[in-house]
Amino acid sequence: MLKGSIYEVNLYFYHAYGAFSIYKVHFSEIEMAEHNLLGIKGEDLAVEYLKDKGHKIIERNWRFSGYEVDIISEHQEFIVFVEVKTRSTSHWGNPEEAIGKQRMRRMINGASNYLKLNNIDRPARFDIVAIIVSGEEKEIEYFEDAFLAFL
Repeated sequence: MLKGSIYEVNLYFYHAYGAFSIYKVHFSEIEMAEHNLLGIKGEDLAVEYLKDKGHKIIERNWRFSGYEVDIISEHQEFIVFVEVKTRSTSHWGNPEEAIGKQRMRRMINGASNYLKLNNIDRPARFDIVAIIVSGEEKEIEYFEDAFLAFL
């Protein structure tokens, strides 16, 4: 476990529970696993990468009825549902290889719920951002239209 700074802990709770969290926590006593901090850093890098590519970020860590989508954005005519995978090494395989059919199905079902709940009638696309962060070095791979919604 790694003790997070107040900034990192606040950032985690903002991402996990939203800006107006009902959770009152004495932040200096919270310990966070390193992989949680790595995941937050990866999502932040992915957001900046997507913005640079022309995406308008709509949601981060959207959750509904057990479904979660890391990033939802608008890009050209599409609503884009993005899965972010961050690793500290590729020793056990590339990050994108950790996204299996079950995760894809859950993203598709989550996207379907999001589109219905928000009355959106635009084509959906599913992208993957794979990130390896090692110290100050980072490697980002972007897979546009990574899979189709008929899995």
